[in-house]
Amino acid sequence: MKALLWPVFAWIASICLLTATVAASFAVTGPTSITVSLGIALAKAALICWFFMNLRAESGLLRLAAGAAAVWLLIFLALVAADYATRS
Repeated sequence: MKALLWPVFAWIASICLLTATVAASFAVTGPTSITVSLGIALAKAALICWFFMNLRAESGLLRLAAGAAAVWLLIFLALVAADYATRS
């Protein structure tokens, strides 16, 4: 029974995040819109990695590799944003 609760929880959480995305697109405007949207997207990505890619059941080394990949992606995006901001 417990094994069946995880997919249901993941589905309910993804539906709630979808609702939050739609609500934020109408309710949040201005400069905070991108921050809220990226926060919801980060929660969705974490949900997908944790439940659907089964990182919760994997060893610590695989979790570390996934975390390192996420950190490198954030570094890359920060460098791209810095490059875009400094071009004229």
